[in-house]
Amino acid sequence: MNRRRRTKILIDGSPHLARKLANVIEQNYTVHIVTEPHHALTMIKMRETAKKTLFYLGEVLVTETKVQIGQSFGIGIVVGDEEVLSYQLAVIDAAYEADLAETTNWTALLEEEERHIRETREKLEANLLKTKVNFEMMDV
Repeated sequence: MNRRRRTKILIDGSPHLARKLANVIEQNYTVHIVTEPHHALTMIKMRETAKKTLFYLGEVLVTETKVQIGQSFGIGIVVGDEEVLSYQLAVIDAAYEADLAETTNWTALLEEEERHIRETREKLEANLLKTKVNFEMMDV
C-alpha cells in the first residue's frame, strides 16, 4: 500500500486506528521527534478545466510533524489544527519507512477501514439522492 493511500485512510477513517497503530510502535521502539508538531500555511494547487493550466487557489493551515525511528524518518501533515494526528501519522510513516515487523499486519486493517469509509460515504450519498428533485418530471 502506498503512502498516499495509507495516509488518506488514516485521516478519513476512525481516529482510533491511527492512535492504535502509533501506540504499538511507541511501545516497542524509541521515537525521536525531529520537528515538534507545528502549524504552517501551504498553497493549494488546482487545475483549471478549460485550459488545463495549474493555478494557486489559496492557502490552507496544516499541522506538520517529523519523527525518526532508528535511521528512518517519517512525516505527518494534516489539514487544520491536528497536532496529535500529525504526530501519529509521522510515527506510522516512519514505521513503514523502517519496514518494521509490526507493519506487515497493518495492510489488512487499513483495507478494512477503507471499506468502512467507502460504505459510510455510499450510505450518505444514497440518503442525499433521496432528496434530489428532478425538475424535468414536475408538472407545470
